Amino acid sequence: MKNNLSNIKAELENYASESNLTELQVVDKLKTYYFNKKVNDNLKLYKKGQKKVSDITKDLKISPRKFYAILEKKNINHTKYNKNKDAE
Repeated sequence: MKNNLSNIKAELENYASESNLTELQVVDKLKTYYFNKKVNDNLKLYKKGQKKVSDITKDLKISPRKFYAILEKKNINHTKYNKNKDAE
């Protein structure tokens, strides 16, 4: 395990030096890449109706509001609920 981590660290340092980025910037790029990959996989299931918003937000560890913002940004149709109904 320790050997594998040292290999990953060495590759990370090599890539960082080649691309003129810091190691943290490289890790942030990897994090966003894999997050977007998970989002796209979940969006495919959402479009097919196989996965609910609550399940997706649990998997991605994000709020439903953030998930709906992702849907808006990607122009995916979804049900909009009116929270400001009059209570009369």
